[in-house]
Amino acid sequence: MKARELIDTATVPGGGELRLFRRGGDFIIAIGGNELMSSRMSGSEEALAAMSCARLAGRKAPHLLIGGYGMGFTLRAALAELGPDAKITVAELVPGIIDWARGPMAELAAGALDDPRVELVVGDVATVIADGRGRYDAILLDVDNGPDALTHEANDRLYSAAGLAAAKAALTRGGILAIWSAAPDARFTRRLAAAGFRVDEVGVRARSNGKGARHVIWFATAG
Repeated sequence: MKARELIDTATVPGGGELRLFRRGGDFIIAIGGNELMSSRMSGSEEALAAMSCARLAGRKAPHLLIGGYGMGFTLRAALAELGPDAKITVAELVPGIIDWARGPMAELAAGALDDPRVELVVGDVATVIADGRGRYDAILLDVDNGPDALTHEANDRLYSAAGLAAAKAALTRGGILAIWSAAPDARFTRRLAAAGFRVDEVGVRARSNGKGARHVIWFATAG
């Protein structure tokens, strides 16, 4: 197996450091001893977009909010599913992630950030949600490791009762809050229900070929 080559580091606002590695033709983003994402495993992130868009079928000019960018798998999958009148706002907390997307991982990004349907916000998705009352048909969260925050402790506020209430307020009627997680969390499922969402919990595989670890996506529909 080829050794990992450190390409760059990026500071997480509020503390922490992300590291970008390359191993052969693959990229890996890690924090500490934890591998956050790999270009070899995109299936569940793509499913986050595809399954959300399927639930929005029939809506004219849907507006999606994606937080955060990561390696761009969710954004590219959403662009492939949506028509020319759709709009996607991408909120990414770590500026270095966007630098990597336009630099060493430009081929992987495939120009998605320059699509005319995309608006990029470099900042906290929680702030974008708070400022977006009734604005989004779907909010797709692939932030940190899911409700069990790993990278940035402030991400906890996205998944608290107050954070879920803010997300619900930012959605249109019948809008969808879709949340990716590395693992199930029964307490979080109950918290979504207590926030007034209709909850559908779906297991998906990490790899696009249907193999790899099993991840979880919650699709929470606002009334």
